[in-house]
Amino acid sequence: MKKYSIMFLFVVLVAANMFLSPAAGERTEFDRYFIDRTMRIDYYHSGDSREESITIDRVYQQGVWAGPVGNLIDPFLRGRYCARVYDAASGELIYARAFDSLFGEYKTTDQALKGIKRTFHESVLIPYPKNKIIFTLEVRDRENRFHKIFSEEIDPASIYIVKERTEPGVKIFELLKNGPPHDKVDLVFLGEGYTAAEEKKFKKDLERFTRVFFSQEPYRSLRHRFNVYGVLKPSAESGCDEPSHGIWRQTALGCSFDSFGSERYLLTEDNRQVRDIAAAVPYDAILIMVNHQRYGGGGIYNLYCTFTTDNQWHEYLMLHEFGHSFTGLADEYYTSQVAYNEFYPRGVEPVEPNITALLDPKQLKWKHLVTPGVEIPTLWEKEEFDRMDTEYQKIRSELNEKIARMKREGASREEIARLEQESERLSLEHARKIDEFLARSKYYGKVGAFEGAGYSSTGLYRPAVDCIMFTKGKKPYCPVCQEAVKQMIEFYCR
Repeated sequence: MKKYSIMFLFVVLVAANMFLSPAAGERTEFDRYFIDRTMRIDYYHSGDSREESITIDRVYQQGVWAGPVGNLIDPFLRGRYCARVYDAASGELIYARAFDSLFGEYKTTDQALKGIKRTFHESVLIPYPKNKIIFTLEVRDRENRFHKIFSEEIDPASIYIVKERTEPGVKIFELLKNGPPHDKVDLVFLGEGYTAAEEKKFKKDLERFTRVFFSQEPYRSLRHRFNVYGVLKPSAESGCDEPSHGIWRQTALGCSFDSFGSERYLLTEDNRQVRDIAAAVPYDAILIMVNHQRYGGGGIYNLYCTFTTDNQWHEYLMLHEFGHSFTGLADEYYTSQVAYNEFYPRGVEPVEPNITALLDPKQLKWKHLVTPGVEIPTLWEKEEFDRMDTEYQKIRSELNEKIARMKREGASREEIARLEQESERLSLEHARKIDEFLARSKYYGKVGAFEGAGYSSTGLYRPAVDCIMFTKGKKPYCPVCQEAVKQMIEFYCR
C-alpha cells in the first residue's frame, strides 16, 4: 500500500507541475526584471502628418502593477504605436504593448495635412523595472510596419523618479472585487462633470453602467474575471465643454465635444490629470463617464473611452466605445462624417480584428467563423442601406448645426429644446428603420465579409450585416468581435 501511495503522490505532483509550471515560469520571468509596482512614463508627442517627435516629461513610481505578470509581450499588436522595453544590460526585450493615441488620430486630420504642428501629452505604463531599461516607441508606416521613432535609457533608481502621493480630493468606490489585479481585468470609471453635490448621481450612474456592462456578452459570462472601481474628483461645474455650442465648463478631466472637428466626438487632452486621478486604484482600462445629456463619446485603444450618461443611446455608447479602447475594435460604420483622411490606407490590411481589406479572400482573418455556404465577399443589400442612411445623416447634420448655431446666438431655451427633442426622435426612428431593414437581410445572424466598414464605403469589409460596432441600439457584438473581446480578457487574466 505504501508503495502505491508514494507512486500516486508522485503522479499527482507531476500532473500539477504540468499545469502550474508555465504560469510559475512566467512569474519567475516577471520577478527577474520587475518589482510589483507601476512605472508611468509621461512624454510629449509633437508633429504633423509628415513628422513626429517624442520628448520625455516625467517618470513616476506608482502603486501595484495592475497588468498581467505572465503576458509581458503583446501578442496582438493592434495599435498604431508600440512601446517596447529592453533590459539595458543584456538588450533583451522584456515588455511590449501596442496602443493608439490622440496624436495618431490628429495626424490624419486636415490641420495636420496642412503642416500645422501640435503637441499632445501621453503616458505609457509598464511594470517597474529593477534595473536600467531602454524605453522605445515605434510607429507604423503606411504598410503597417513598425519603425522606431524614440529611444532613451531610464534608470529606475534615479532621484528624479516622481513618487508623489495620489491626487488629493479623490473618492474611491469599489463596485466589484473578484481577486488580485494581476489576474483580473481592472476597470476604473472616472467621473467627469459631477459637482460635489452630484456625488449621489455619480454613484447611481456607476452602478447603472456596471449593470449595463455585465448585461453584454462576453462580459456577462466572464464577470468573475473583472474588478470594477469608480473614482470621482468633483468638478466645479456640471457637464463638459461644447465649443460649437459656445459652452465651456470647469471640470476635473477637461472633456470636450467637437474633438478633431467632429461634433459628437468627446475626448479629453488633459492626459496628466486623467492619469493622476486614475492612479488612485489599480487599472487596466479607463472609462470616463461624462455627466451630460447630449449624445457623445469616443474610444482610443489602450488609452480610454468616454461616454455621456443621460442620452437615449447611453448603453450603446458605453459598450461601443469600450470595444475600441479595450479590444482595439474598429468602427464598422462608413456613412457618418468623420474628421479623418485615409485613416485606413487603400490596399493595406488593417490591424483591427473586425475589419479587412480582403486582399486575399481565401485567407480571411476570421475564416474559421464564416457561416457555411456564405460567399466571400458577401453581396448584401448595400445600395438600399446606403440610400437610407445617407439621407438621414444629411438631415441629422443640418439639424445639429442649426441647434449649435441657435445656442451660440442665444435663442430661447424653448425653441432649442424643441429642436433637440426633434433630433432625438429622428435618431430613434431612423435606428428602428435600420434595425428592421437589416433584420430582413438573408444574411442576418451570419458571418461573411460585407463591404462597407472603417469609414469607407468600398474596399473595406466587416464580418456581419449588423453589430454594435456598426449601428446604434441594444445589440450584441458579432461573433468576430466577441471572440476578439474574449481573447483580450484572457490575455489580462493569465
